[in-house]
Amino acid sequence: MIKADDFQYALENTRVVVAPSRAIETFGQTSFRFRLVTEPMDEIGTVRLRKGMIHAERPRLLAPQYVSRLLLEGFGERAQGFAGWIEEQKDFHILRYGFTLKKTDLSEQLFKEPKEEFLLKLQDDLRREDDPLNVLIEGIDDSWEVCLMKFTMDMIQRSSGENVAEWKRRGLI
Repeated sequence: MIKADDFQYALENTRVVVAPSRAIETFGQTSFRFRLVTEPMDEIGTVRLRKGMIHAERPRLLAPQYVSRLLLEGFGERAQGFAGWIEEQKDFHILRYGFTLKKTDLSEQLFKEPKEEFLLKLQDDLRREDDPLNVLIEGIDDSWEVCLMKFTMDMIQRSSGENVAEWKRRGLI
């Protein structure tokens, strides 16, 4: 079982080597093609390459009346008071993002190569492909899914400003 320290270690040691040049689409689904490189703990001089897709759903803008309904589930009187206050706020909105990792698209291979050399080769391959939705991540083998989640959190942070600006340009907020 993975412990909290393992999560922290994975988060601190996840590095996006090649970032996608596009953000999450404001009005549609975005699919990132990831390559995640890790080193198995029990095999020196070996790297594991996982490939797959991460799909980002269209971000949603939640209006105050919907936010308060979400906040009320399982909370007490003070939370209800706060939710009532939120409903009165005209400019209070929350962005909601959703991601799914399609395990059907997942593949995994082992290579007998030093990690740094392997990462350089993959970087060159991705540059030649010139796909704005490719991503290359270096991470931790046992916690590789945590590494992917870290990438998605970073993409949400990176994209949210662009998404909000687009909604404002279109007069939606």
